[in-house]
Amino acid sequence: MKKNICIVITNRANFARMKSLLIEVKKSRKLNLQIILSGSALSHKFGQLEKELKKNKLLATAKSYFLIEGGDPISQAKSTSLAISEFATIFSKIKPDVVVTVGDRFETIATAISSAYLNIPLAHLQGGEVSGNLDEMVRHSITKLASYHFTTTKKSSERVIKLGEEKKRVFFSGCPGMDLLEYVKNKNINKKFLENLSYTGKKFLFDKKFILVINHPVSTESKKKNLFNINILLKTLSKMNFHKIMFWPNPDAHNDIISSQMRIFKEKYKKDDFTFIINASPEDYAILMSNASCLVGNSSSFIREGSQLGKPALLLGNRQNKREVGENVIYGDYNPNNIIKKIQFQINKKKYKKQNIYGKGSSGKFIAKILEKIKPSIKKQITY
Repeated sequence: MKKNICIVITNRANFARMKSLLIEVKKSRKLNLQIILSGSALSHKFGQLEKELKKNKLLATAKSYFLIEGGDPISQAKSTSLAISEFATIFSKIKPDVVVTVGDRFETIATAISSAYLNIPLAHLQGGEVSGNLDEMVRHSITKLASYHFTTTKKSSERVIKLGEEKKRVFFSGCPGMDLLEYVKNKNINKKFLENLSYTGKKFLFDKKFILVINHPVSTESKKKNLFNINILLKTLSKMNFHKIMFWPNPDAHNDIISSQMRIFKEKYKKDDFTFIINASPEDYAILMSNASCLVGNSSSFIREGSQLGKPALLLGNRQNKREVGENVIYGDYNPNNIIKKIQFQINKKKYKKQNIYGKGSSGKFIAKILEKIKPSIKKQITY
């Protein structure tokens, strides 16, 4: 009998991290793939993913709507509570043998709590990592609720084991998101590329160099601080003689501050050198990264995929504080002179040595093979 493997998709980045695994589980003769599409993955504002699933012949087993609009910490807390209830209801109906989740966000801890209280083993990807923001605490809490751990770096495996997890339940897999980079190898952007993307602002034909920008909110900082940071970034980038391709932020607390300022900036200044992208497929996003002259902002993809692509990146603020980074990353604060100087430094670098810190491109297959072999069990004990 096939094992039911339920993979929870909650947002666009989450889908990009899971895509190769979804495909490998579906191909397996020993596993039955169940997909829950939920949260911002169902929201037009953050990029609906159902069409993207269907393109890859992947069908949602269930959908879960729990995202409360508002952008405040209280909205995020209440969304978490609704997600716990939603996931518990769905899990009880579809009866997975293993639930798979990734990362360190509020949707992920809701998945972990629901599966734990229903006695369903949880397989967690990206445990043991270090970062700034609220994610740090959430990630390690999920580790303690999970039964199986697929870590993206060797140091992450060591941290998970130090948290008292049994070695036999910890697997160094690398990040499945890296698997997609094989697809974009040596792929350039043609003039029709933008037709596949959902965007606003100036149409860009990719005949010039560009900077790729993502600035997510930092939920542990105040609205005032997030407002200050995004305004500084937008005004500073507008002074640079480079085209800017900027993505809308994720649905973390204070995302409304970031989004509103981007909209105000777009409508007020109508800059010819800004293109704002609402959503892109994982492959198209990877192609954009691969062809950008510099990556600017606070996205973890600049660290993971960026290091494997050898792409110059400037990380701003402390959202990714103490992450394992490659040579491609330099840090800066939200100071106009600092931002301009460091972007110019990175653009002049052009390319860094490629580093496989987060995997070598076969993580999805590895994880699927482990899921085939394990006899799912939720019982575990702390090792010290």
